[in-house]
Amino acid sequence: MAYLLVFSICLALLLASISLYRYGCIQRQHPVVTFSVLTAWSFSFLIVFTIPLDVTSTVYRNCILEHNETWKTAPAGASSNSSCQRPWGMVEEAVFPNLWRIIYWSSQFLTWLIMPLMQSYLKAGDFTIKGKLKSALVDNAIYYGSYLFICGILLIYLALQPGISLDWQKLKAIASSASNTWGLFLLVLLLGYALVEVPRGLWNNSKPGFTLQYAYFKLSKLSSEKAEAEEHVDDVLESLQSACRAVPTRHELRPALETIIRKVPTELMERARRISRDDGSPVAVPSEKALVRLHRQVIKSLQTLQRTEALWNVQVNKVLHLEDVAKNAVSLDHRFKTEFPKHRAGFNRAMYNPTLEWYWECVVKAPFLKALAVITAFLSFVVVWSELTFFNREPVLSIFANVLDIAKRNYDFVTIEVFSMMTLCYLCYCAYSTVFRIKFLNLYYLAAHHQTNEYSLIFSGMLLCRLTPPMCLNFLGMIHMDSHIIKERILETHYTQIMGHMDVLGIISDGFNIYFPMVMLAFCLATWFSLGSRALNALGFQQFMLNETIATELVQEGKDLIVREKRKRQRAEDAIARRRDNILSNLGRDSASGSSGNNGNGNGGVGNILSKYKSRNLDSVASSVGPGDDLVRHGDRLDYSTNGSRNGEFPRSLSDEINERFGVSTNVTVGFKGYNDFGEDDEGRGGRGGSGGGGAPRGFFDDV
Repeated sequence: MAYLLVFSICLALLLASISLYRYGCIQRQHPVVTFSVLTAWSFSFLIVFTIPLDVTSTVYRNCILEHNETWKTAPAGASSNSSCQRPWGMVEEAVFPNLWRIIYWSSQFLTWLIMPLMQSYLKAGDFTIKGKLKSALVDNAIYYGSYLFICGILLIYLALQPGISLDWQKLKAIASSASNTWGLFLLVLLLGYALVEVPRGLWNNSKPGFTLQYAYFKLSKLSSEKAEAEEHVDDVLESLQSACRAVPTRHELRPALETIIRKVPTELMERARRISRDDGSPVAVPSEKALVRLHRQVIKSLQTLQRTEALWNVQVNKVLHLEDVAKNAVSLDHRFKTEFPKHRAGFNRAMYNPTLEWYWECVVKAPFLKALAVITAFLSFVVVWSELTFFNREPVLSIFANVLDIAKRNYDFVTIEVFSMMTLCYLCYCAYSTVFRIKFLNLYYLAAHHQTNEYSLIFSGMLLCRLTPPMCLNFLGMIHMDSHIIKERILETHYTQIMGHMDVLGIISDGFNIYFPMVMLAFCLATWFSLGSRALNALGFQQFMLNETIATELVQEGKDLIVREKRKRQRAEDAIARRRDNILSNLGRDSASGSSGNNGNGNGGVGNILSKYKSRNLDSVASSVGPGDDLVRHGDRLDYSTNGSRNGEFPRSLSDEINERFGVSTNVTVGFKGYNDFGEDDEGRGGRGGSGGGGAPRGFFDDV
């Protein structure tokens, strides 16, 4: 029965859903974005989880064919498949071809057509549906043009080859060849970095001193990025204020200007009005194209501010935790103590008490990470060696091919599935972790705790759809199950049959796809010797390098920033404590007076007083000392509430935090979502209120 296939489908969907929940904010995202990204991630994970089943099915079919050939020459009465035991979880032979066709072509349609248009639509600054779609098409014209140009060259190359006729199958092979070649190029870059950086990162994380120094350095860089993002927002809002003064109330461009204003937090607009300089000189009315450019700048600046604010909060909490670990490492109490205690629920508090936390953080974690670093370093070596030698058939030098060959000769299907799954999962972790951490031109970044905008989610879905198919084809080549690479006639997997071979293009099949993975060794050596970091550091982009003056200065700056942050959090803690003491003292006085006034019925008086203070006083504790006070009154943007130090996880979404700091009109993720007018509360905007995480998203093009 197809139990394993059903389990793989459910596991892929579950993993994609958990990842999307961790990185995105489903309540604020448009359903189209959520569905597209979920489909892209699910199909990518499903390919990885299903390839081992396809490999075992191929080994079983090969066993049947071999025994059938033997049976034809065997004596009468011999069984043709007596020694071929059917693998557990085997599916019908027609299932895999149909499954691969659906998964592969659907993911290709998403990553090359739908998602690029969605991504361009998100950042379009036009104010009409037609304008946004036109901008999206123009934005992708160069992208699609280059892709069509490559396909055109390949078609001309084939047309000039004698004895080759173009048909639908060859056209599909050309399309898949172009897509997989692009994906293989990107895969080699990512794996060349990750195969070295993953083991080294685990080893460095096992050293608390090094980790803390690097955390200080990263905090200092994030502080600079955050200040730059805030300055950029101020500059854009100053231009917006000039446009507001120039466009009259009844002007035809006023609705477009109001569309831009609705996407800016209320408090940011008010602060921009206070600091704007109006010298009374006449200002020319901007054109519609100027407003479109301004709209695009507002979208981009607010997205950058959202990302930097989220990363700043996460990094601050990480530094505080690492400092707590450093202090507890020399403690003899064997109980983990934090400067800002974290609040945990009853079950978590019982299962992960301070004693267990101390042993994990101070005793077990470092050796565990070092062991993982050694294991992953060995796996990285095996991957690089197999990449360098997988095209050699006699003798077989690929380690993966030797292991699978031994398992295939014994028809050990469990070993085949487990080994294939472990190898593919490690390759996926190296490639996907690099994708999830990459910061490309300050536009794409997957930030955890629901802080990733729709633009970055779509970008990650596109990359996964483009990386997974060539990675699986490369894996099948390393285990010698691609006959067109090892130049031997063998029974191939259904996946390879559906994907097609690249023999149609000799320059790709005989050169690029075989020898280009060998370039991975050069990238691994460059990563090992930190050539990229040294080059960036020489060009003026600060990188964390030991014994460098600039790195030491940034580390010290990070220490100063965290000291300042701790002082602010401590002041907020003290303010909450004082307010709580005042409330409790008032409760005591009012309960005494209520008890005497009720002639012995004191319980009813205390209940009324408690109800009154719960409804009036207690609800104002957090808001009265929230982070918005410091920003609005003093202009200091580094003041945060202490709620982040009380929870085991990141306390709330960035949109919620900016709503507290900047006002209720904050919705910085734009494009595929609706925006309400001023005066609506958070419950109506998909914010913190409401049991369902906010109202349902409005129409697809509400912002136009």
